[in-house]
Amino acid sequence: MPDDAHHDPLDPPPVTTAAQPRAGRGRGDDGGDGRKRWVGPAVASGLAMVAAAIAGLVLTGMQDNAIYSKPVDQLLAAKAKFVGRPVRAEGNLAHGSLVKRDQPCEYRFSITKNGAELPVRFAQCVVPDTFRDVPDLDVGVTVEGELQSDDTFEATSVLAKCPSKYEMKQRKDHGETMPHTPLAAAAEPGIQAP
Repeated sequence: MPDDAHHDPLDPPPVTTAAQPRAGRGRGDDGGDGRKRWVGPAVASGLAMVAAAIAGLVLTGMQDNAIYSKPVDQLLAAKAKFVGRPVRAEGNLAHGSLVKRDQPCEYRFSITKNGAELPVRFAQCVVPDTFRDVPDLDVGVTVEGELQSDDTFEATSVLAKCPSKYEMKQRKDHGETMPHTPLAAAAEPGIQAP
Protein backbone atom coordinates (compact mmCIF):
# COMPACT_ATOMS: atom_id res chain seq x y z
CA MET A 1 0.00 0.00 0.00
CA PRO A 2 1.40 3.40 -0.89
CA ASP A 3 1.98 5.84 1.96
CA ASP A 4 -0.69 8.35 0.82
CA ALA A 5 -3.28 5.62 0.34
CA HIS A 6 -3.31 4.87 4.04
CA HIS A 7 -4.63 7.83 6.00
CA ASP A 8 -5.10 7.88 9.75
CA PRO A 9 -8.32 9.78 10.68
CA LEU A 10 -6.52 11.55 13.55
CA ASP A 11 -3.84 13.00 11.26
CA PRO A 12 -4.47 16.46 9.79
CA PRO A 13 -5.53 16.48 6.13
CA PRO A 14 -2.70 16.68 3.63
CA VAL A 15 -1.78 20.13 2.36
CA THR A 16 -1.84 20.56 -1.38
CA THR A 17 -0.39 23.40 -3.38
CA ALA A 18 -2.76 23.31 -6.29
CA ALA A 19 -6.04 25.17 -5.92
CA GLN A 20 -8.80 22.70 -5.39
CA PRO A 21 -12.43 23.56 -5.77
CA ARG A 22 -14.37 23.35 -2.48
CA ALA A 23 -17.55 21.37 -2.20
CA GLY A 24 -20.41 23.16 -3.75
CA ARG A 25 -18.25 25.32 -5.98
CA GLY A 26 -18.47 24.98 -9.66
CA ARG A 27 -22.25 25.38 -9.59
CA GLY A 28 -22.02 29.06 -8.66
CA ASP A 29 -21.19 30.81 -5.40
CA ASP A 30 -24.53 30.02 -3.86
CA GLY A 31 -24.20 26.26 -3.62
CA GLY A 32 -26.47 25.79 -6.56
CA ASP A 33 -29.78 26.59 -4.90
CA GLY A 34 -29.53 30.38 -4.51
CA ARG A 35 -29.63 30.40 -0.69
CA LYS A 36 -26.64 32.71 -0.07
CA ARG A 37 -27.88 35.23 -2.55
CA TRP A 38 -31.19 35.69 -0.61
CA VAL A 39 -29.95 35.56 3.01
CA GLY A 40 -28.95 39.27 3.24
CA PRO A 41 -32.17 40.74 1.83
CA ALA A 42 -34.31 38.30 3.83
CA VAL A 43 -32.61 39.28 7.10
CA ALA A 44 -32.90 42.99 6.24
CA SER A 45 -36.60 42.59 5.44
CA GLY A 46 -37.21 40.71 8.67
CA LEU A 47 -35.41 43.36 10.73
CA ALA A 48 -37.34 46.15 8.99
CA MET A 49 -40.66 44.44 9.77
CA VAL A 50 -39.70 43.93 13.43
CA ALA A 51 -38.62 47.59 13.72
CA ALA A 52 -41.89 48.75 12.15
CA ALA A 53 -43.92 46.57 14.54
CA ILE A 54 -42.05 47.92 17.56
CA ALA A 55 -42.48 51.52 16.37
CA GLY A 56 -46.20 50.90 15.86
CA LEU A 57 -46.61 49.49 19.36
CA VAL A 58 -44.70 52.38 20.93
CA LEU A 59 -46.73 55.01 19.06
CA THR A 60 -50.00 53.29 19.89
CA GLY A 61 -49.02 53.03 23.55
CA MET A 62 -48.01 56.68 23.65
CA GLN A 63 -51.28 57.73 22.05
CA ASP A 64 -53.31 55.73 24.57
CA ASN A 65 -51.35 57.23 27.50
CA ALA A 66 -51.17 60.78 26.16
CA ILE A 67 -52.50 63.48 28.43
CA TYR A 68 -54.22 66.29 26.60
CA SER A 69 -54.14 69.78 28.07
CA LYS A 70 -57.13 71.98 27.28
CA PRO A 71 -58.74 75.15 28.61
CA VAL A 72 -62.07 74.43 30.29
CA ASP A 73 -64.16 75.88 27.48
CA GLN A 74 -62.43 73.81 24.77
CA LEU A 75 -62.53 70.67 26.92
CA LEU A 76 -66.28 70.94 27.45
CA ALA A 77 -66.89 71.83 23.78
CA ALA A 78 -65.24 68.54 22.71
CA LYS A 79 -66.21 66.49 25.76
CA ALA A 80 -67.14 63.34 23.79
CA LYS A 81 -63.51 63.00 22.75
CA PHE A 82 -62.15 63.37 26.31
CA VAL A 83 -64.64 61.60 28.63
CA GLY A 84 -62.89 58.88 30.63
CA ARG A 85 -59.42 59.74 29.30
CA PRO A 86 -56.52 61.34 31.20
CA VAL A 87 -56.62 65.09 30.60
CA ARG A 88 -55.48 68.39 32.06
CA ALA A 89 -58.01 71.19 32.36
CA GLU A 90 -56.92 74.81 32.71
CA GLY A 91 -58.89 77.77 33.99
CA ASN A 92 -59.36 80.15 36.89
CA LEU A 93 -60.76 79.23 40.28
CA ALA A 94 -64.40 80.31 40.41
CA HIS A 95 -64.70 82.67 43.39
CA GLY A 96 -66.81 81.26 46.21
CA SER A 97 -66.71 77.69 44.92
CA LEU A 98 -63.85 76.29 47.04
CA VAL A 99 -65.13 73.92 49.74
CA LYS A 100 -63.11 71.50 51.88
CA ARG A 101 -64.46 68.47 53.68
CA ASP A 102 -62.36 66.71 56.35
CA GLN A 103 -64.00 63.27 56.56
CA PRO A 104 -63.41 61.85 53.99
CA CYS A 105 -60.89 64.45 53.00
CA GLU A 106 -61.67 66.20 49.71
CA TYR A 107 -61.85 69.56 47.99
CA ARG A 108 -64.65 70.63 45.67
CA PHE A 109 -64.42 73.72 43.50
CA SER A 110 -65.08 74.97 39.99
CA ILE A 111 -62.74 76.33 37.37
CA THR A 112 -63.86 78.67 34.60
CA LYS A 113 -62.64 79.87 31.23
CA ASN A 114 -64.47 82.04 28.67
CA GLY A 115 -67.85 81.54 30.36
CA ALA A 116 -67.58 77.74 30.69
CA GLU A 117 -67.50 76.28 34.21
CA LEU A 118 -66.25 72.85 35.26
CA PRO A 119 -67.03 71.41 38.73
CA VAL A 120 -63.99 69.57 40.14
CA ARG A 121 -63.67 66.99 42.90
CA PHE A 122 -60.20 66.42 44.36
CA ALA A 123 -60.29 63.54 46.86
CA GLN A 124 -57.06 64.33 48.72
CA CYS A 125 -56.14 66.38 51.77
CA VAL A 126 -53.21 68.40 50.48
CA VAL A 127 -53.34 71.20 47.92
CA PRO A 128 -50.65 73.75 46.98
CA ASP A 129 -50.28 76.77 49.32
CA THR A 130 -51.12 79.04 46.41
CA PHE A 131 -54.51 77.36 45.96
CA ARG A 132 -56.73 79.82 47.82
CA ASP A 133 -59.87 81.73 47.00
CA VAL A 134 -58.75 85.36 47.20
CA PRO A 135 -61.24 88.15 46.45
CA ASP A 136 -60.37 90.29 43.40
CA LEU A 137 -57.56 87.94 42.39
CA ASP A 138 -57.81 85.35 39.65
CA VAL A 139 -56.00 82.18 40.66
CA GLY A 140 -54.99 80.11 37.65
CA VAL A 141 -55.61 76.42 38.21
CA THR A 142 -54.60 73.32 36.28
CA VAL A 143 -56.20 70.03 37.27
CA GLU A 144 -55.20 66.63 35.99
CA GLY A 145 -57.54 63.67 36.01
CA GLU A 146 -60.61 62.47 34.09
CA LEU A 147 -63.60 64.26 32.67
CA GLN A 148 -66.78 62.42 33.68
CA SER A 149 -69.84 61.92 31.48
CA ASP A 150 -71.89 64.26 33.73
CA ASP A 151 -69.51 67.19 32.94
CA THR A 152 -67.70 66.98 36.28
CA PHE A 153 -63.99 66.37 36.73
CA GLU A 154 -62.29 63.84 39.03
CA ALA A 155 -58.87 65.36 39.71
CA THR A 156 -55.77 63.42 40.71
CA SER A 157 -53.60 66.54 41.01
CA VAL A 158 -54.13 70.28 41.41
CA LEU A 159 -51.67 72.99 40.43
CA ALA A 160 -52.26 76.65 41.21
CA LYS A 161 -50.43 79.43 39.43
CA CYS A 162 -49.01 82.13 41.65
CA PRO A 163 -49.67 85.70 40.68
CA SER A 164 -46.58 87.39 39.25
CA LYS A 165 -44.13 89.15 41.57
CA TYR A 166 -44.99 92.41 39.81
CA GLU A 167 -48.71 91.94 40.44
CA MET A 168 -48.08 91.03 44.07
CA LYS A 169 -45.81 94.06 44.58
CA GLN A 170 -48.49 96.35 43.14
CA ARG A 171 -51.09 94.95 45.52
CA LYS A 172 -48.73 95.26 48.50
CA ASP A 173 -47.89 98.86 47.54
CA HIS A 174 -51.64 99.61 47.64
CA GLY A 175 -51.79 98.35 51.24
CA GLU A 176 -53.18 94.88 50.61
CA THR A 177 -52.04 91.89 52.62
CA MET A 178 -50.24 89.29 50.55
CA PRO A 179 -52.85 86.65 49.76
CA HIS A 180 -50.46 83.73 49.43
CA THR A 181 -48.46 83.92 52.65
CA PRO A 182 -48.06 80.73 54.66
CA LEU A 183 -51.02 80.13 56.96
CA ALA A 184 -48.87 79.91 60.11
CA ALA A 185 -47.31 83.35 59.51
CA ALA A 186 -50.67 84.94 58.78
CA ALA A 187 -52.23 83.45 61.94
CA GLU A 188 -49.56 84.68 64.38
CA PRO A 189 -49.92 88.28 65.57
CA GLY A 190 -46.99 90.58 64.92
CA ILE A 191 -45.71 88.63 61.90
CA GLN A 192 -46.04 90.51 58.67
CA ALA A 193 -46.17 89.04 55.25
CA PRO A 194 -43.09 89.52 53.07
